[in-house]
Amino acid sequence: MKLRGILAPYFAVAIRFAFLLIVYALLRWGFYLLNASLFPNVNAGKLFVMFGGGVRFDTVALLYLNILYIVMQTVPGPFIANPTYQRVSKWIFVVVNSLGIALNLIDYAYYPFTLKRTTGTVLSQFSNESNLFKLAFDFCLDYWYLLLVFALLVYGLSKSYQLIQLERPKRYSWKSFLVQVPFFLLTAFLFIGGVRGGWAHSTRPITLSNSGDYVDTPEEMNIVLNTPFSILKTLKAVSLKPVNYYPEQELIKLYDPIHLPQTDKPFNKKNVVVLILESFAKEHFGELNKDIQGGKYKGYTPFLDSLIRNGYTFTDTYANGRKSIDALPSVITGIPSIGEPFVLSVYSGNETTSLAKLLGKKGYETAFFHGAPNGSMGFSAYMKLAGIQHYFGKNEYNNDQDFDGIWGIWDEPFLQFTANKINTLKQPFFASFFSLSSHHPFKVPEKYQGKFPKGPLPVQEPIGYTDNALREFFATASKMPWFNNTLFVICADHATVSYLPEYQTTAGGFQIPIIFYAPGEGLVGKADKLVQQIDIMPTVLNYLHYDEPYFAFGSDAFKPGRDNFVLNNNAGSYNFYYKDYMMSYDGLKPVSLYNMKQDRLMKQDLIKQHPAVLDTMETKMKAFIQQYNNRMIENKLTYKK
Repeated sequence: MKLRGILAPYFAVAIRFAFLLIVYALLRWGFYLLNASLFPNVNAGKLFVMFGGGVRFDTVALLYLNILYIVMQTVPGPFIANPTYQRVSKWIFVVVNSLGIALNLIDYAYYPFTLKRTTGTVLSQFSNESNLFKLAFDFCLDYWYLLLVFALLVYGLSKSYQLIQLERPKRYSWKSFLVQVPFFLLTAFLFIGGVRGGWAHSTRPITLSNSGDYVDTPEEMNIVLNTPFSILKTLKAVSLKPVNYYPEQELIKLYDPIHLPQTDKPFNKKNVVVLILESFAKEHFGELNKDIQGGKYKGYTPFLDSLIRNGYTFTDTYANGRKSIDALPSVITGIPSIGEPFVLSVYSGNETTSLAKLLGKKGYETAFFHGAPNGSMGFSAYMKLAGIQHYFGKNEYNNDQDFDGIWGIWDEPFLQFTANKINTLKQPFFASFFSLSSHHPFKVPEKYQGKFPKGPLPVQEPIGYTDNALREFFATASKMPWFNNTLFVICADHATVSYLPEYQTTAGGFQIPIIFYAPGEGLVGKADKLVQQIDIMPTVLNYLHYDEPYFAFGSDAFKPGRDNFVLNNNAGSYNFYYKDYMMSYDGLKPVSLYNMKQDRLMKQDLIKQHPAVLDTMETKMKAFIQQYNNRMIENKLTYKK
């Protein structure tokens, strides 16, 4: 086939890219056929969905692999049809795509042993091997048939390239250049959207966990993914190292993430609603800052302050991370992000439990609400992996008149939508909502301009708006039949920029509200205790008298005593809190120690003054690291008998 004209190179790239997508679909089919016994619940209908979703991930991998080829073939100029230039382009095309094919074929054989697509950690995994050539030779001998398939595919790749020939234009003028420039810019635009997984403002670059949108279980993600994508997306990923500080029996005594039933009382099928609020740092609450400014500090959340007075909270409440993407695994699944967000890590495909899964086993209907475009922040994919049955986003809301123009639907109308949708769920149910209006650029709807105090921080006006939206939500919900049979949990996803000096500290930068509210049950008060996001899951389950063992890294906040701990992921290091103290830990050793009761502004480092306290905290910290690292690596994040 000969292509003529100044736009011929663009058509050639499009045709060859489409051919590569077909090759990757065939490779996915082969991967599934060879490993079908490892996916017993996959039927033809599910496989069709997975193959459709796989196109997104194939597109990303192929764009990255072929970036040089695409640029060479689409940059405006008279040289593109030059025979030598085309020969060089051909070999670049064949070599890089042969590499992609080889990586996919390797996982045909490797997957049954690892039960995961190969990731970027393979480079460090084999970095110290002195016999790589022998290993490679033995692999080729054992899997000779894959070598044959590889040779046939590379041969076909080369031959297919030759089927499309560019005919050199007889003349090339500045008019030709002007025609090509818009197509080059269009190619660049399509490339950017392709590698990110979309063009929406709220879309995070696509990663491994996004494959959860197309599957029911984590192991099925490996059908949707391809190996080049998995490697490229994890080249800079944090690879945890196994540690063995303590023998297994001693480790379990020090820290055990397996929770056993704590009561003989029957399981109480109360509804559970978890409200996660964007950037609602503890600093913004008057009721949680009675000691600020001589007791005169009012804050910016009058409704939530009233709810706190009728609910239960704690003196020291923290987020486990600094990003929204850290919050969902912590709150819903009881898994903190350590080193990097869990959902972006190489461990995101691990089998996990969650509030939704455990309550779903008890007959709960489960739903998640987020007013952003579906797919934003990877929430829909993660919620599916977490066992959520129904996802309601901007698409389901289906009314762009309430769109804020950037992130999604304003909180007030979307919370009303949430209340009404919850009313259609069968009791008992588990529902979670994630707000978005208290996000940069910190706007409120035009009709609310000037209604809420602006404060010294731009975020405080929209916080006042969302607080009022919550007032309206509870007003609507209180009239519904499920309201008095519901446990509400209110927390923030993370803290944000601060103004008060009490929050301009390492610890203050993680402080958020965590509130439990059960209408009519007398669950009212405040405990002098450390509580974190990963404590929400075990606290809720124990409050309901959950009667089966389960896995979660947190602890029951309502359990008497103060022997629990809190930790934050702080740019690769840890903040570790125990009783009155906070220790900074760099992964190997403590680096600072503060008494948070006596020194809230963290001005006096006590690392050399309290060796006994430091020793106790380091012991607990190491026990946590051993459980976290080893269970992540070994995929042991659920309870197994």
